[in-house]
Amino acid sequence: MEAIDASTIQGGRDKRASTPGAANNFLKHMSAMYKWAISNNSIHITKNPTRDVPRLRNKSDGHHTWTPEEIEQYRNRWPLGTRERLALEVLAFTGLRRGDVCRVGPAHVKDGVISFSTEKGEVEIHLPILLPLQEAIDATPHGVSYIGKEDKTPYTKESFGNWFRECCVAAGVPGRAHGMRKAAATLAVENGATDSQLKAIFGWTTDDMPSLYTRKANRKKMAEEAIKTLQRNP
Repeated sequence: MEAIDASTIQGGRDKRASTPGAANNFLKHMSAMYKWAISNNSIHITKNPTRDVPRLRNKSDGHHTWTPEEIEQYRNRWPLGTRERLALEVLAFTGLRRGDVCRVGPAHVKDGVISFSTEKGEVEIHLPILLPLQEAIDATPHGVSYIGKEDKTPYTKESFGNWFRECCVAAGVPGRAHGMRKAAATLAVENGATDSQLKAIFGWTTDDMPSLYTRKANRKKMAEEAIKTLQRNP
């Protein structure tokens, strides 16, 4: 393993350069493997060769962020009482990832607050249930999880993602599950959420993601204010 150095890792990254996301995932998984080996005192691995290999810039913004118009279009297609509508409302009013959406259910609720440890990072979150979400929950039959199959058994995150994609296609919208999480974060920032509040809602443990959203929101606000300077005063 010591024969693998930064140039080897970079070569593996560059082989995947045509798909930056895959290249960066390669670096991510290799880094995790080396960190695990070092933390477990492997006699064969003493340094992490991924540290000096930067990730590739990915010009894509990733998953499409839902617009308010697309959310309403989806709601018009799937009325209250349908599993499809409940899925949207859980995503919209919790900002949970797919894996957590598939798990959350009545057992996680006490005094109107959803509390549980997230699948990714095992972060404890506490989310008060807002009225629109409660109305959707009350209107829709469910099992141990709010979002389940027709027989009320839970989805896996992969099967949920596939099913929700079909729901979106039927509604004629381009959004997907993760895009709703992005839309929720965007709305929270536009409504004044701080970085600390975003971390509490979305289970982020570093400032990277909250800062990304707040920077975008600040640029938008500054542009809206600055555009007035382009007008010629009489």
